[in-house]
Amino acid sequence: MIVYGKQIVFYILEQHPKMIKQIFLTKEIDKKLFNKFMDVGVKIVRPDNMKAQAMAKGGNHQGFLLDIDEFEFADIKDVKKDEFIVILDGLTDTGNIGAIIRSCYAMGVDSVVICGHKNFYAAPIVRTSSGAMLDMSVAISYSSYDLANELKQVGFSLVGADMDGFEVKEVQREKGQKTALFLGNESEGLSNKLKKKLDLKVSINMENNFDSLNVSVAAGILIYELK
Repeated sequence: MIVYGKQIVFYILEQHPKMIKQIFLTKEIDKKLFNKFMDVGVKIVRPDNMKAQAMAKGGNHQGFLLDIDEFEFADIKDVKKDEFIVILDGLTDTGNIGAIIRSCYAMGVDSVVICGHKNFYAAPIVRTSSGAMLDMSVAISYSSYDLANELKQVGFSLVGADMDGFEVKEVQREKGQKTALFLGNESEGLSNKLKKKLDLKVSINMENNFDSLNVSVAAGILIYELK
């Protein structure tokens, strides 16, 4: 799995060096930093910029790329044992998904489940999460509706973000209550079918006659308030 960009490469170098299979550098770096890369004990390659651009699929690699182990997704069976999880239902923007995972990691969410993707690639999310995905329990489930049924059966309270929901500041979550927070697609939100399965819909009170927030911003607020 190829990841690129100075920030994520340095994060993996410091926090997960054993994941690194190969290092690609297109820029000259100081000896101290080069020695850190050498200490990983894997091959260091000096590709030309055209090759590096191809590896990054046109992204801004900043001269730093890594080939790392494939991300290991968590098993839904293990996620069901958690207390507070976040389900991303049909989100498509990698920036939003990465930002939400980063917020989940920062605020102590147990697991994230990504739904609605037949083919899901971890590499761009590892990058947009600034590496937080590597330290999070992240699972894949194709159907959010089926997942909602499964979670209900093991005692989860199903909470969904919806503009018609209760103001989240007024919601009192019982300590220890198994909670699954569902966040919908960037343009359409949660489906009506899924909404009918929810135990509670929550929203964020808006000031200045403004009716919406970016889903990653809303996610951070909802997670903070509910936890």
